[in-house]
Amino acid sequence: MKKNKQASPGKEMSFLDHLEELRWHLVRSTVAVLILALVAFIFKNFVFDVLIFGPTRPDFATYKMFCKISQSMGMDSFCFQEMPFSIQSRTMAGQFSTHLWTSIYAGIIVGFPYILYELWKFISPGLRENERKSSRGFIFIASILFFLGVLFGYYVISPLSINFLGNYQVSEEVRNQFDLESYIGLVRTSVLACGIVFELPILMYILTRIGLVTPEALKKYRKFSIIIILVLSAVITPPDVVSQIIVAIPILVLYEVSIYISKMVIKNEQKREKEQRR
Repeated sequence: MKKNKQASPGKEMSFLDHLEELRWHLVRSTVAVLILALVAFIFKNFVFDVLIFGPTRPDFATYKMFCKISQSMGMDSFCFQEMPFSIQSRTMAGQFSTHLWTSIYAGIIVGFPYILYELWKFISPGLRENERKSSRGFIFIASILFFLGVLFGYYVISPLSINFLGNYQVSEEVRNQFDLESYIGLVRTSVLACGIVFELPILMYILTRIGLVTPEALKKYRKFSIIIILVLSAVITPPDVVSQIIVAIPILVLYEVSIYISKMVIKNEQKREKEQRR
């Protein structure tokens, strides 16, 4: 149990004290997100013109790279002069509402390390000394994984999806004119979903520590996991094999890393138990 900072040593906090402390951690996290959201709101030209609408331009880094790769293979995939679609806003408050909510999501993404820090400050006093030592670097590693996922979603998932859906037509009579919220929703979902998926090693570490997952179980169900990963890749990417492989590879690597992490957790716990018996 956590101990009250104001109380005498050894005095445990009540349930209401825990809720009060949690409330202040949430308040500080919210304030940090709102401050970052305000910064994003002010720099709307960079957030929208450079970042969000970047994947709609032919000179986007991903398209240039895939264009060179496809040309080396004798194809012209991802080589184009402009996207065959336009983006429009069809409601009075559509652009302002999108500006506001996009700024908030930007605040959450950029402020993710601080949110983790506040979460860690709330949880860590309830851990044993050896548990705190073994969890050093949690905030740094979890933040790195999250931002790697965000970058993967932005530079791989988003452009692949935008290129496919932007060029897809059921008939030449139908022109693609996407709603602003629909377009930004695709980018936002791709970025946040990948950021969360890349936290898989952290999740497996926690589940192994509390005894819900073992490396043997992860190995046993590896084949089923590969099928699930391939299905997931097929769902979140355009229906072509290359895109699915590009998405599946890092997730498969994360799964193998999770097995290794689970092994290390079990090994360290067994070593600790032997030392305690001596």
